[in-house]
Amino acid sequence: MSQTISSSASLEAADNKFPSQIKYIVGNEACERYSYYGMKSILTVFMIQVLLFQEADATFTYHIFSSLCYFFPVLGAFISDRIWGKYKTILYLSLVYCAGHAVLSIWENSTGLYVGLGLIALGSGGIKPCVSAHVGDQFKANQQHLLKKVYELFYFMINFGSFFSTLVTPWTLKHYGPSVAFGIPGVLMFFATIVFWMGRKEFVHVPPTKSDGHGFFAVLFSAMGNQSKRKAGQSFLDVAEGEHTKEHIEATKSVLDIAKLFAAISVFWALFDQHGSSWVIQASKMNLNFMGMQFEASQIAAWNPIMVMGLIPLFSMGLYPLLDKMGLKTTPIRRITWGMFVAAASFVIIALIQVSMDTTGESNVNVMWQFFPYLVITMAEVMISITGLEFAYTQAPRAMKSSVMSIWLLTVFFGNLITAYVAKINFFPIASTGYFLFFAALMGIFALIFWYMGSKYKVKNYMEK
Repeated sequence: MSQTISSSASLEAADNKFPSQIKYIVGNEACERYSYYGMKSILTVFMIQVLLFQEADATFTYHIFSSLCYFFPVLGAFISDRIWGKYKTILYLSLVYCAGHAVLSIWENSTGLYVGLGLIALGSGGIKPCVSAHVGDQFKANQQHLLKKVYELFYFMINFGSFFSTLVTPWTLKHYGPSVAFGIPGVLMFFATIVFWMGRKEFVHVPPTKSDGHGFFAVLFSAMGNQSKRKAGQSFLDVAEGEHTKEHIEATKSVLDIAKLFAAISVFWALFDQHGSSWVIQASKMNLNFMGMQFEASQIAAWNPIMVMGLIPLFSMGLYPLLDKMGLKTTPIRRITWGMFVAAASFVIIALIQVSMDTTGESNVNVMWQFFPYLVITMAEVMISITGLEFAYTQAPRAMKSSVMSIWLLTVFFGNLITAYVAKINFFPIASTGYFLFFAALMGIFALIFWYMGSKYKVKNYMEK
């Protein structure tokens, strides 16, 4: 009897502990994010000061690159789900990623910029949905309660790497030039690849699901071609039942439902990623001296990752449990909705700073005033981004895990396209009061849209057994 109790206790302890292989994924992610955010932190400044781009052109290029980093997840998800599986996809595309850093470091002109950024976008984007889903694959069904914690740890390590790279890389650019500044992130990406390779024998390898003619697009096209047979009470996809099973149709419905819900989140990323473009441009015109220390404009973005590392435990262990006890259940949809309204508020604050700059003179306003909009938009990020990773994984059928993750990442793609378009048409001068207020209003409108759509969404639960 005592042996049975002891055995049960051991199993329970194991079920409440992260699998040992998680350290390789988390270590890889910290190094990879150092390389990505280090490169990205100096990108706008490099284009304006070294390549002599106009502010609007630099902003456009920055956001087109950011959007491609979140478009290529579609390709990565397809390769992962259908051909190589997650492990091989991550490993091989990481080498492409390293090549992109090498090109940026060696080839210091606009051609090198575009080639290097293209390779980084392919490598970085291709592995994104696979890494997120690969983390979830390491847990059993009875460990679902650990998913929220592992994604919080995952996000913490992302920002741990981002914080140091955002501080160090702008300083490296100023003192050692572009080759060294872009080269160091490349070395970190190669190290990240090695760390991931070291875990190959411990990982749970979920094999790719070969196409059986019942995939997402097969069901969708079948339904479109059979609409003439649609009967009263049938949904758009139900007419595909003659050619596909109910299970395949339900899986496709799940993907469509979550895609519609995630579409409204795109506008959040149109705002959030501007801390690397319009917010840096605003900072470059402010007083960069604080308490005797001279900062680089692109270093101010380091507020974001350090705030994330502080806010994750504050929200997870403090705010969310408190709200739950008060009867205001912090469901994923509610957290995302609140985050969208908070993001709108951050752009109102950055617009007020711009008003002060326009009134008193740009260089008379200290750059540390940006602390407040950074704090607010980081709160929004914690509520939206971490929640979205967890939510996307649990809402995805097994055969479409990486695909649904890629749909989540496509929200960033469309968000950056919005910002790139606004910068290109130059309707508002970059980093002007009207520019910031436009995005605040847009975010507020889409927060209301998401709130309405979320109230109609039926939550599902798919976990690996």
